[in-house]
Amino acid sequence: MTQADRRLRTRTMLLESAARNLSRYGYGNLVLEQVAKDAGYTRGALYHQFKDKQDLTLAVLAWVMETWDHEVGRLVEQEPDPVAALLTLARGHAVFCRRDIARVAVALRLEFSGRDHPVGRSVEEGYETLITLCRRLIEAGRKAATIPAGPPAGTVALAFVGALEGTVIALAGQVRHDELLAVRTAAGVLGLGPLAVAPRH
Repeated sequence: MTQADRRLRTRTMLLESAARNLSRYGYGNLVLEQVAKDAGYTRGALYHQFKDKQDLTLAVLAWVMETWDHEVGRLVEQEPDPVAALLTLARGHAVFCRRDIARVAVALRLEFSGRDHPVGRSVEEGYETLITLCRRLIEAGRKAATIPAGPPAGTVALAFVGALEGTVIALAGQVRHDELLAVRTAAGVLGLGPLAVAPRH
């Protein structure tokens, strides 16, 4: 590997370790030495990449969002039908949340609720991006008459994301059922009625 490859590998390992630790212990209890140790590096290697805990956490949030975009967002973008896109988002999010890294945003959102802090602002920006995506798809579905009229699209988008997050959190570890029930939950919030959606294997 080149030096750049090694540096990228080190950075990725540290980000993954930090994401797991943030998911388990939160920002306030994050210990950088433990993050480095869990990744197989020294604390010096961590400080070579990140200047402090806040810098590391902001990098983790950016990395998690990029990973979500790559694994879920691109599948959503490939769906021309708004309903299919929203159900693909629900299914993909359930699969994505099987990993520790996915719980970072939820954990930090709770920890920084009501506080003005760079980490809290970053979490809220990511959340707003997801809400906006869902709102646009809901509006497009209503325009195409594939999603029934109802409460304002922004309100439905909030309920969609909230219900999806709640379902995925409650079903942590239930890999046999999480996709199916995430899609059914999403369909219910959208007002699509009962769907016989089979889980993918």
